[in-house]
Order: sequence, then C-alpha cells, then structure tokens
Amino acid sequence: MILRPTPVRASRLASLLLAMGLGMTVTAEEAGKSTETPTNFSVSDRAMEIHRQAYVWDGHNDLPWALREAGDRTFSKIDIRSPQDQLNTDIPRLRQGNVGAQFWSVFVPAKERFQGTAFQSTLEQIAIVKAMVDKYPDVFEFATTAGDVIRIQRSGKIASLIGVEGGHSIENSISLLRQLHAAGAKYMTLTHGDSLDWADAATDKSLNDGLSAFGEDVVRELNRLGMLVDLSHVSPATMRDAIQVSSAPVVFSHSSARSIADHPRNVPDDILKEVHKNGGVVMVNFFSGFVEPRSAINMQRMFDIRRELDARYGSDKEAILLEHNRWKAEHPIYRGDATMVVDHIDHIAKVAGIDHVGIGSDFDGVVSLPVGLEDVSKYPVITELLLRRGYSEQDIHKVLYGNILRVLGRCDEVANMARTAR
Repeated sequence: MILRPTPVRASRLASLLLAMGLGMTVTAEEAGKSTETPTNFSVSDRAMEIHRQAYVWDGHNDLPWALREAGDRTFSKIDIRSPQDQLNTDIPRLRQGNVGAQFWSVFVPAKERFQGTAFQSTLEQIAIVKAMVDKYPDVFEFATTAGDVIRIQRSGKIASLIGVEGGHSIENSISLLRQLHAAGAKYMTLTHGDSLDWADAATDKSLNDGLSAFGEDVVRELNRLGMLVDLSHVSPATMRDAIQVSSAPVVFSHSSARSIADHPRNVPDDILKEVHKNGGVVMVNFFSGFVEPRSAINMQRMFDIRRELDARYGSDKEAILLEHNRWKAEHPIYRGDATMVVDHIDHIAKVAGIDHVGIGSDFDGVVSLPVGLEDVSKYPVITELLLRRGYSEQDIHKVLYGNILRVLGRCDEVANMARTAR
C-alpha cells in the first residue's frame, strides 16, 4: 500500500505523504508513449463477453484505509452506493468492472508496532470491512473460504475477504495472529515496508537474512489456520524461506515482475520459478511506481528516504516536507499505461506459468495509476489487452479469478488436513 492523496483527506496529506515516502506524479503526456495510446483502450464486444462470463477477484484494495483517513469508519459520510470521485472504488464502478470477489486490505502503518497500537488498529480496520458488509448487504457478503466465494459470487454479490497488510499487526505474538484469524482475516502479508524482528522487508535492511525461527513458526501457523501466506513487500530471502516452509501455496497479493520494472518490491524471476513449484500466485500491482520501468527506478529508495528524513529531522515536519519535496522533484513517477501492467502479467505467465498470475491492483492505496486503469471499472481493459496478445478465454479467466480461487481452495484443504491430523 502507498497512500493515495484525495480531497477528502487533504488536511492531513503532507504528514501522510511523509510517513509513507511518496513520489510525485506527472501527466500522461510526460509519461511518454507506449505501444498503445489512451484512445486505444476501448473494449471489444468479444472481450466484454469473455469478461462478463467470468468475474474479477482482486488481491488488494485499500478502501478501508482511505475511509479511515476520511474520518468515516461507518459509511455515514461517504455512501459508496453513489459515485465517489475522490476514490478509486465505489459500488457502481465495482459492478462495471464485474468484481465478484475482493481482498480488502486492513493496513496500519508499521510504526504503530513501536506504539503498541498495531494490533488494535488492525481490529479497527477489520471493523470497517464488516461495517461495509452490514451497510450494503445486497452488494457484499463476508467470506472466509473458497466455497464461500463460489456461493456468494453466484448469488450476485461481491465476496469480501480480509487481508492483513503487515506482520507488525501481530506484535510478535502467535496468539494475536490467531485472534486476527478469529476476527476474519484470510491472509497476512509478512511485512510492509520495514523489516521486523522475524522477517525482512524488500525495502529495508536485513535483520534475519529472510525469516527467523519465529518467522518460520508464523508461516506454519498461517498454514494451520487456513490463512494465505502473503509475500508482497518481503525480501527475496524471505520469499525463499517462506516458500520452503509453507505447506500451502503462497500468494503475492499485490506485486509485479522485477525483470520488467526494477523495484525491490517486485518479484525476481528465480522466485517466480519457485512460485510455480509451490503452486502459488502473483497478483499484479497497478501502482505506476512499481510497474512503469523509469518510475520503478526512481522509486527504489522511497522507503529509505522516509526513514532518513525522519531520523534527520525528527518532529520538524516543515524541514521534512521541504527536503521530501526536493527529492520528489528529482524522482518523478511516470504514469505509464495499461499495457505495462499487462507486460507484467505476460512475463509472470511465461516464467511461472499461466496458472500462477492474477490481479492485485492496490486501488485506493496508491498515488498514481496507469492510463486506462484509473479505477475499479477498468478491469475489462485487462481482458481486452490479454485477448489482443492471443490469450485464450480459459487463460484469461485464470488470471481474472481462477488461479486465486484454486490457491485459496488448496489453503483451505491444508488447514482442514491439519485439523483432522490432531
């Protein structure tokens, strides 16, 4: 997750940007031309037919955090049944995009682990997801298993699952992990941007050379509970360790291919081959800073810059803002367009296999999105571009939902076998 500025939370924008280390965006014209122009993102009747015969299951949407920052945890101020221009997500556009299942991220900043509030704040984020389901029961239904997703999607509703973004939420406690599972969490990303005592992040110094012994125990407990092990944000060493330890397929809920865009948040080819062996799935992120090659290079040190400025200036927010703006001016985010996202899907399909790639947009959690993929109504563009590249209807359906459905089903099976073996 990278916080996305919106008019709703403009009064707190500066501090949020500093906290997360964001870069600046540029216009579509500045982003340069690609093989497709923005006017060529029209969706053909054939592509729309293929898209409507399936559904989209997105691995990561940060709407709960966007609502929390807007000061609306109960949907009393922001009615997503109506179009919401300040967000990437609302019910009309979810329907347009044919979203049938969604992992809603329950992100809290990693610094909360030092304040002793990470676990409680995560429970509050889970409560926002449940409030949404309660507010719009004709649209959303809470899901915790693959069987739930199948049933709910067939009923015409959007199966709503919860993903915890960052192992800091468990505050180094297996017991707290179990409590998050009991509250409905279905995956946990092992780290966010900062390395933990037990797991190394992709964008921080190594503390463990991957997973510590406790980190391995966390992976085993996730397997036992029936929660997906999410490897977005973690270092390659952590990826390798987790894949080796996990008895269930792993997931990258919102990551892309490092061979296409060289950002440490992306997945190297050698790990993609391990994902194939493990049976997992990499769900491709839409953030321009991770998928557009020039932007990925510019954003390589975004998390380091945040930490360096915090350490240098402490509570002097004005000095931090001045220096951060200077850095942003020198490291712009070029938007790119939807073809670049499909480049990542295509590469992962070729290296890991078509059974191991999906979609994890990061909507409502990022500051810049590619032209053609601005909100949740735009998923049919992915189908159109895959069709143009020669992907079959069956393979497109795997990318849209089939692969993550298989992975979650296997995760449920592993947990069930663990229960019966006791």
